Amino acid sequence: MVSLISVVVDLVLYQLLANSFYRAARKMRTFGLSLSSKPSHHQTCSFPNIAKCDVQGRNRMSQTVVCDILGVILKTESFFPFFMLVAFEGGSILRAFLLLMSCPFLMVCDHEMKIKVMTFITFCGLRIKDMENVSRAVLPKFYLENLNVHVCEILASTGSKVVITNVPRVMVEGFLKEYLSVGDVIGTELHVVGGYFTGCLTSSGLVVKNKALKDYFGDRKPDIGIGTSSSNDHLFISSCKEAYVMNNEENNKNSPNSVTMTRDKYPKPLIFHDGRLAFLPTPSASFCMFMWLPIGIFLAIYRILLGIFLPYKLALELGVYSGIDLKIKGTIPKKTQPNKGVLFVCTHRTLLDPVFLSTSLAKPLTAVTYSLSKVSEFIAPIKTVRLTRNRKQDGETMQKLLSEGDLVVCPEGTTCREPYLLRFSSLFAELADEIVPVAMDTNVSMFYGTTASGLKCLDPIFFLMNPKPSYHIQILEKVPKELTCAGGKSSFEVANHIQKKLGEALGFECTNLTRRDKYLMLAGNEGIVQQDEAKKCCY
Repeated sequence: MVSLISVVVDLVLYQLLANSFYRAARKMRTFGLSLSSKPSHHQTCSFPNIAKCDVQGRNRMSQTVVCDILGVILKTESFFPFFMLVAFEGGSILRAFLLLMSCPFLMVCDHEMKIKVMTFITFCGLRIKDMENVSRAVLPKFYLENLNVHVCEILASTGSKVVITNVPRVMVEGFLKEYLSVGDVIGTELHVVGGYFTGCLTSSGLVVKNKALKDYFGDRKPDIGIGTSSSNDHLFISSCKEAYVMNNEENNKNSPNSVTMTRDKYPKPLIFHDGRLAFLPTPSASFCMFMWLPIGIFLAIYRILLGIFLPYKLALELGVYSGIDLKIKGTIPKKTQPNKGVLFVCTHRTLLDPVFLSTSLAKPLTAVTYSLSKVSEFIAPIKTVRLTRNRKQDGETMQKLLSEGDLVVCPEGTTCREPYLLRFSSLFAELADEIVPVAMDTNVSMFYGTTASGLKCLDPIFFLMNPKPSYHIQILEKVPKELTCAGGKSSFEVANHIQKKLGEALGFECTNLTRRDKYLMLAGNEGIVQQDEAKKCCY
């Protein structure tokens, strides 16, 4: 009797589950499995391909081009990764996790509902100030890496540019105007109360591109319209004098016809950017990140403890076994002044530059820095000394430290992630005749170990949380005496000479930008933390 009941229950459960999965499969088939923010229905294309748009053969500077950002200016047709960037960098890790958990629901939603759901999760309770920071300092890097080369050439060749999109305007307007010189951006407007987003749309709702185009241009017709192969975009671009559609193969990164925009082709150089995520957070990539987090935290703690408690050689070996990619090139030049230490002049990639140099050389070094959190100072396995930005006082401090041993200085004054070197402070050149330039470079796959607006005390932890963080150290030849201040050169000439040598060794471009330029762009301040604020950031 019991076995008969069990069979009946199993049969009922099987039928219920089978029907549930069948209905889910029907929905997924109807709406598509993709998280694309574009409508999935397509029709036979009646417009020429974008490749047939003549860029150089005609004078288009008097013409107007109108297009969308999704699937046109950007190769991707899914805006989920950019919502995730705002949720993670501007919101919190919890907000990002909730957005990731919404993916199964988004798969069975239509286009309009997808945008509304992602907008609500991403923006509900988010400060306008935080969104502005992400828009200015985080999103441009990922937009630039996804630009469509041909569309950018068309935009650059036309005089007037208008972008009409149904994604939130605050997410794209800053980038489009600053990097692509777009005149007007028409996008979905978000409801705001007291400096915070509510997560809801304004009464105007999602932008309908065809209607927005007619409202903007009136009876006039734009000269060029560019859209995707969706029926909605066909209606949108049919109001233009010339209409072109995107080649789906060109937007597919795996296609042989896909052209990736190289860094030297960017509309504007990308020198500074902020944020912790070093990858485009697609649903699958975001899932992998959250799965890795517990392992990464444990691994970071383990790597920190290696540097604090173990001898140099053992710490180096175990660190490499834990996944750290460390490459060292060059040897330490012999000292000629027995009563004075060697001054190592390094490029600045992370706060761990002096630590990795000290471990690689297997000798104690002293590092000087302008800003270091109490946490970083506590876990540092080498001696660290804070500078005051008073040139005379800092010079005396560094002279004293050099009389006690070898010293590490990063004359850029702040870190830079991209292949550029900031202007070198000339103070170090006045202090020593034995100067050894050290070219340092890093590479990460998941988290950046630097920040301009976040908690600096977490910088080393985030860097060491990467599965395989890499550090490449190249020790150059000691600067000849005739090229130092002792040889008659000015401190500025010495600093510029060393910057040039380090740039050549790394293949980086030298700039005149400073710490102040970086922080004004990324954080809206000059990068000088007041004492009271510094205490808050340290704990």
